[in-house]
Amino acid sequence: MVFPQGRRLDKHFYRREDVTGIARHLLGKFLLTQIDGNISGGMIVETEAYRGPEDKACHAWNNKKTARTRPMFEAGGIAYVYLCYGIHHLFNVVTGPEDSPHAVLIRAIQPTENTEIMMRRRKLNRLSAKVGAGPGILSQALGITTDLSGQSLLDSDSPIWIEDRGIHPEERFLSETPRIGVDYAGEWAQKKWRFCIKNNPWISKPG
Repeated sequence: MVFPQGRRLDKHFYRREDVTGIARHLLGKFLLTQIDGNISGGMIVETEAYRGPEDKACHAWNNKKTARTRPMFEAGGIAYVYLCYGIHHLFNVVTGPEDSPHAVLIRAIQPTENTEIMMRRRKLNRLSAKVGAGPGILSQALGITTDLSGQSLLDSDSPIWIEDRGIHPEERFLSETPRIGVDYAGEWAQKKWRFCIKNNPWISKPG
């Protein structure tokens, strides 16, 4: 399938207060990187919303500001990338106005651009869900590391950005479920803040 080139999302998209709405609206958008001169990317098919400071599943719960979480407190439209289990680089989109530490974790993409490069980064010889179905997997496929944390998604020369290519899935094709791996968050673990495109083969598998 060939997708047209799109329009880079602007600050007005990211700086709204409604992080769950943004998480929904990111479905069907295209996440792209330009690493070592190579553009690669794919369509976002799964997201999770995190709403600091009240959300106990959020890194910025109770306004916790550290060297790692500092990007979350900036105005929306930048990357927040953190290391999970010392191995996986997880890419989040910072949203909301300054000092409202909201973020959307990108959990899965459907690879579309330069899939050969993405497969090579994942050490695979064929295109499968192992290329984009999972937050750590997609970051490796796109060359995303913690070095990009704090990087603008808005600047025209940024190595990472998100495009609108006119794909807007209807609500009836979307699924809402509790977030994955946040059982420690008590009642917040029950929030249905994981959004995905129903029956898309590229979404991650819980557990």
